[in-house]
Amino acid sequence: MAPWALLRPGVLVRTGHTVLTWGITLVLFLHDTALRQWEEQGELLVPLTFLLLVLGSLLLYLAVSLMDPGYVNVLPQPQEEAKEEQTAMVPQAVPLRRCRYCMVLQPLRARHCRECRRCVRRYDHHCPWMENCVGERNHPLFVAYLALQLVVLLWGLYLAWSGLRFFRPWGLWLRSSGLLFATFLLLSLFSLVASLLLASHLYLVASNTTTWEFISSHRIAYLRQRPGNPFDRGLTRNLAHFFCGWPSGSWETLWAEDEEGSSQDV
Repeated sequence: MAPWALLRPGVLVRTGHTVLTWGITLVLFLHDTALRQWEEQGELLVPLTFLLLVLGSLLLYLAVSLMDPGYVNVLPQPQEEAKEEQTAMVPQAVPLRRCRYCMVLQPLRARHCRECRRCVRRYDHHCPWMENCVGERNHPLFVAYLALQLVVLLWGLYLAWSGLRFFRPWGLWLRSSGLLFATFLLLSLFSLVASLLLASHLYLVASNTTTWEFISSHRIAYLRQRPGNPFDRGLTRNLAHFFCGWPSGSWETLWAEDEEGSSQDV
């Protein structure tokens, strides 16, 4: 690997996240928090559980940030030729387009990411903290990561607070507890962000929509011409499809079924 490859944004972001994660964990262990008290009392199960959760959240982060989010193949595969024939049978009120950047036929719900320079299936957003897109393949893991990360952050917030003891003079307190107090403020900010992200993504998953579709529905042809979300199949089926891939089927098929249902209602 060339030395300058280590300066790529993805490497820097993931390294920064890893260093920050273990740095905060080290601060919680070095100060007089509940972790230290459990260690002194010989109750090692709780500190070990906390470490395993931190490690699990870090591994999930790396998995989501490094995996293929669901890139559309630039070169068509034999099985994709059949898919293109199937899309010809879909009512073409909104014809499928070829991407003007990479010239691939975009499936429904796909979008080109300028940062990744690829089209992503069921594109949700490009996450700068991951330095990767969140799409059809890694979106479920992304939600799982947010949930686990929030648990770790809230637990860390409690641990940081347990070690804060305010006293005067403030200069002496700042020297002894300033780093722990800064960690507490940082964890508070991260907990708020993670809570908002998790809540918003659970809402989007429950309605079978994406961040891109939610924000830009007025600019997306297959949504602009519909009064509602053509992919919404109810809470239970939306969750089952998102987390388990059931029921299976292409988005073009669901879109066509919704089109036929709308025509029959009329």
